[in-house]
Amino acid sequence: MRRISHDTYASVFSTVYLGLMVNVLLLVTCAPLVLLLLTTDPAQTWPLLLIALPLCAPALAGALTAFRAHGMGEGRVVRAFFAGWRRTLRKALVVGALASAVLAIVLVDVRAVSAASWAVIVVPLCGTVALLVVATAPVALTALVEAPGTPLRVLLSTAAVLAVRRWYLSLVSVLVLAGQAVLFTTSPALALGLTAAPALYLVWANARFSLRPVLPADSSVAAV
Repeated sequence: MRRISHDTYASVFSTVYLGLMVNVLLLVTCAPLVLLLLTTDPAQTWPLLLIALPLCAPALAGALTAFRAHGMGEGRVVRAFFAGWRRTLRKALVVGALASAVLAIVLVDVRAVSAASWAVIVVPLCGTVALLVVATAPVALTALVEAPGTPLRVLLSTAAVLAVRRWYLSLVSVLVLAGQAVLFTTSPALALGLTAAPALYLVWANARFSLRPVLPADSSVAAV
């Protein structure tokens, strides 16, 4: 029987360590949102959830930075995570705040018109806007990790265009995030302790592939 090489063991161990450590770091840095989700009814406290959501954007950027560093052979997950968190903090908060604001407007509009006769027009439109926000945010955060010096306006507009242009990748990412949300409602421990990092890694991989046409050698996102 052929023996498994030491490099294979090391690669498997580093990948498992990456996933587990990213899960722990996300749990710590997203503690306000996680506590709200675990201790309250989201249907009643969704305004508080949307307020806490932007605080998780730098944490997500930190996780994406750790994934990127791991792909480049960097094994210090904690260092890479917090380096990305610090480097992207201001712009990531803006991205998270904008996403939360749009989702809040969508939810308010849906609740306001749900009983009206023209809800059949407004609700699908609001749903489309919400899907676009959910699809664009990971691409924008990935672009921020890849090119933190890019102006925020270019970052957001390019992410929105590419999220629509590579709609099939965006659809996969949205389905993965939706599946993670459903798993969280049924088994929070499993979602937080095991599947969060793999799901986020897949979303990051899709977003990074979408950004390939606008990431030249100097890692500055170009407008499309």
